[in-house]
Amino acid sequence: MDIEKPTLVPEEFGPLQGVRTLSTGTIVAQPFAAALLADMGAEVIHVELPRDGDVWRKLGRPIPVDDVTTVSTTWVQEHRNTFCVTLDLSVPQGKEMFLELVSKADIWMESSKSGTYDKWGLDDDTVLAANPKLVITHVSGYGQTGHPDYLGRASYDVVGQAFGGMMHLNGSPEPQPPMPAVPLSADYITALFCMWSSLAGYIHAQRTGRGQVIDLAQYEAVHQILSGTMMAYYELGINRERTGYKGSRIQPFDAYHARDGWVIIAAVGTVFDKLCLILGLDVSDPKWMKAHTDAASLEGVEFDAVISGWVEERSIKEVEEILNASQVACCPVMSAKDMDENPHYQARDMHIEWEDEQLGRKVKGVGFTPKFSKTPGKVWRGSVSLGYDNDLVYHHYLGLQPEDLQTLREQGII
Repeated sequence: MDIEKPTLVPEEFGPLQGVRTLSTGTIVAQPFAAALLADMGAEVIHVELPRDGDVWRKLGRPIPVDDVTTVSTTWVQEHRNTFCVTLDLSVPQGKEMFLELVSKADIWMESSKSGTYDKWGLDDDTVLAANPKLVITHVSGYGQTGHPDYLGRASYDVVGQAFGGMMHLNGSPEPQPPMPAVPLSADYITALFCMWSSLAGYIHAQRTGRGQVIDLAQYEAVHQILSGTMMAYYELGINRERTGYKGSRIQPFDAYHARDGWVIIAAVGTVFDKLCLILGLDVSDPKWMKAHTDAASLEGVEFDAVISGWVEERSIKEVEEILNASQVACCPVMSAKDMDENPHYQARDMHIEWEDEQLGRKVKGVGFTPKFSKTPGKVWRGSVSLGYDNDLVYHHYLGLQPEDLQTLREQGII
């Protein structure tokens, strides 16, 4: 952002101070990308529909605000540090107000089906004419271009996981059904792609003075992280199916049940030799190396029985301490309670408290990832109610006076 354009953020912090982002998406993927920017000092203005707002305010587990109003736990966690305004972009005056906001922004992120903004007169060419340095990031289920049968389709997290190929690989073998990775993994993966690509576009715009348009399809973000799945298909003719970890080539790389719960054990290469010594197995016997690299073999099944029996005889704490002492990767499968009480989470300040404006009290949630040595993230304000910042934002950037704002409210534009 240009130095002469002051930020509304009341205090400078983080590596992204001075970067102004407009966010007009809903639910999870794109708004979470904007939230990550806000946690690192960017000025984020989240635009919602008048009256109704973002549906994500109410979906999920509700926290009471007062006797009649609730707000979701996810909203409180993910919409701190954010300026919230309302605006109807589908009407002419709302369009003009938005273009004026765009002219002062660095990044505009949105999430909708292809063509949604075009029909409101907010096509990319029109928006870039208002601000040639703007980075526009479109987030959608299937992208802005492609086969016409797909562009108008709705998409949610589970659709992205299914169409992107993740769900086909996740879960136990047939006839068990495919399973989605929770919570909302496709949405959060897409959010990370949205964030890094928008910042990459921003860096380019700062260097060249030219903005551009980023087309991010949710299913493609999911598909991008399928490791070597497609390479195996194209080069080896392998069409991967669900196997669960016990059916994969390398073991141990799975969850095992101890006396008091579940632990994860992973040993690859020379670490497997260390594990064999702990289990009392002869590491020179070639059958155990076969068991390590071919879990589905008879040797692999035998090894699985040995390690499962060894773990079942011990507590989680015993298994964890014995294996980690020999540098064999192992940890408990952690619940929210476990993570809250864990000394490593505490030592790294992973859970912090902040004041939430809607609830009128302190809340405790997830802090910041990653940790910056010079410009760390911080919470300067918690989540706010619908349209909380209308007066501030529209007066500061559009010069609107109280009587103008009241008229806009009466007309349903804000």
